[in-house]
Amino acid sequence: MLWAVLPYLAVASLVGGTIWRRRHDRSGWTTKSSEIYGRTILGVAGPLFRYALAFVILGHVLGLVIPESWTRSAGVADTTYRQISMIGGTVAGVMALAGLAMLVHRRRTSGPVLSATTRHDRLMYVLLGGSLLLGTLCTIVANGNVAPYDYRLTIAPWFRGLFLLRPDASLMASVPVLYKLHVLVGMALIALFPFTRLVHVFAAPWSYVFRPSIVYRTPERWAARVRAPRRGWALLGRR
Repeated sequence: MLWAVLPYLAVASLVGGTIWRRRHDRSGWTTKSSEIYGRTILGVAGPLFRYALAFVILGHVLGLVIPESWTRSAGVADTTYRQISMIGGTVAGVMALAGLAMLVHRRRTSGPVLSATTRHDRLMYVLLGGSLLLGTLCTIVANGNVAPYDYRLTIAPWFRGLFLLRPDASLMASVPVLYKLHVLVGMALIALFPFTRLVHVFAAPWSYVFRPSIVYRTPERWAARVRAPRRGWALLGRR
């Protein structure tokens, strides 16, 4: 149930919830602008959290989607991969946690911002912070010298099997508890995603990039009425 059914239920909640939110909550689709409150903290915490989260997502894609045989064929040794994963994952995770802590502090200390925070948003902050914390601990413990564990032999094949509709739940049987908690919290976050302010990432104005250009020119019927500009130092005559 946990490793062969729950992932698909989380994705179904993501897709179905996003469609429902788009149809029935169009006004709440985008996040409310609150830049005038705590602008100093927001100017630091916002970019810090977003860029760090982008590196965290990229690290998950590289670690789970790309098979271990591909990195070896590219000449990347397992020890080198482990060191890069540990350093990059730890730095990105700590930065994301720091940015999230600053954003939560701003939301808690600013009355107008706090009043716009829903119960689902509060739960989302707990799940997001828990997922980042568990992921950072997995990176430090597994890729360090505490308890080395190669997740690319179990979690990565299980993850790729979900997309092939052939999930092998037996691969998750021997996975350490810390990793299992990280995966379960991540699935809960995916299921809750469309019912929080995180859904605003789907509201990016992508159509603006592909829209036809707007050309501004003076209509011909007005061209005759436009007077020739006078020189800036010319004296103005009296009426």
